[in-house]
Order: sequence, then C-alpha cells, then structure tokens
Amino acid sequence: MPMIDADGCLLNVSVEGRDGGPTLMLSNSLGCTLQMWEPQMKALAQLFRVIRYDRRGHGKSNVPPGPYTMQRFGRDVLAILDDLNIEKVHWCGLSMGGMVGQWLGANAPERFGKIILANTSCYYAEPTKWLERIDAVKKGGIAAVADAVIAGWLTQDFREREPDITAKMKSMLLASPVEGYLACCEALSTLDQRELLAKIKSPTLVIAGRHDMATPISAGELIRSNIPGASMTIIDAAHISNVEQPHAFTDAVIGFLTQR
Repeated sequence: MPMIDADGCLLNVSVEGRDGGPTLMLSNSLGCTLQMWEPQMKALAQLFRVIRYDRRGHGKSNVPPGPYTMQRFGRDVLAILDDLNIEKVHWCGLSMGGMVGQWLGANAPERFGKIILANTSCYYAEPTKWLERIDAVKKGGIAAVADAVIAGWLTQDFREREPDITAKMKSMLLASPVEGYLACCEALSTLDQRELLAKIKSPTLVIAGRHDMATPISAGELIRSNIPGASMTIIDAAHISNVEQPHAFTDAVIGFLTQR
C-alpha cells in the first residue's frame, strides 16, 4: 500500500482490482479505516480498479494537528488522484465520506463520474451532539463513546446476530487516534454544505438506512432533492449500511455505476 503525501500529511492508500477498468474511490465513515469496505471488495474489484484510503487522523495515515475541514479532506483526495495519475473516478462515500463527496462534486466536478453518497448529511442544525462527543472523548477517550457509537452504526438485531462483526467494528473504532478523531468531530460540528448541492452535476445516488438515527432518511432526502437529477435508495440497515446489509449495498452500488 503506498503512502501518498498530501501537503505534508502521509495518507495510507490501497489500489486493487481490475486493471484498465473504470476506477472507483471509496471513502470511510468517521472512526473507520479502509477495512470497513471488505464486504464489498470481492465484487467491486472484479469490475473496477478500487482505491481505498485512510482519512487523515485515521488508520495508518498521519495525524496532523487539527482543525480539519471538508475542504482539507477534499484536497487530500485530489492529492491521491494526482499522485496516482488518475484523471477521473467514480465516488462512493459513506457518512463522512459522503460529506467529502459533496465537497468534491461541487468543487472538482471534472474529476468525478458518478457519485454515491451513503448514510450521510449535508448539514447539522445543532452542534450540541458533536460538542458533547468531543467533550466525552477528551475526558475518557474513544472508549467513553464506543458503545453508543456502535449502537448507532448497527441495529440491535444485527449486533445480536453477528457478534464477531460487531466486535471487529468496535475494535476498529477504538483503534482510532484520539487526536484525529477529535479533529474530525470538530469539522462535523460546523457542517453546512447545503449551498454546494445544486453545484453537483454528476449523476448521483443517495443511499439511506431505514434505521439510521445518525443520518436519517430525511437527511438523505434533503441531499437528493437539492442535487439535480439525484436518485435515492433505502436499505434496511442502521448507519453503517454496507456492513449491515452488504449484498443490498453492493447491488445498489454496482447497479448504479454500471447502468447506461
């Protein structure tokens, strides 16, 4: 896996899959590494050259001091594409990855084919939830919020049915560097990208989770209704829908990216 320099921050990047195929870039949720996409990789790598990466402050990437911004996250993505000499990609981002995708679709439209924005939001009307999480993590580390976060990521039924997958997701979260996690939370506490949506011209699919309390269907509908021509698919899952309903998620992604 190459380490790619984005303005002095080394980012952990993985490129695999079909040589010469169209390229798909995947972008993670807060508190996740590129490993969150494992349920999709076998199918996606047969059709696409797939780029995954750890956002700054996460996984094996560097953890520069905050604050971070959506613009900074977007410029990191463009640095990866430039380093790999890739002109244009499809995009699939979940949660925070979807927020970065909104910025990219509006600010670097020539670099993106189709865009998938999954389990995400463009705006938080009230920053209290994020400020409370920042305070809790500063006092008690990520362990102080881990159970609540996992309860939002996956439905109770799934957590009881798939304890091993649930434990793996919790371990990924707990391994997040605290400083990077906090800097990302701070970026989310001021999120308002509503004015960007109308600027997104790429064909766009919004994916929402029926049981997602973090970024509910209404948040997905706000995005869909403001991006010209966007469509929406609802999956029977909570927030990390690609893990909870891997087949339905993968089918939605492949169906959208391969339709003419």
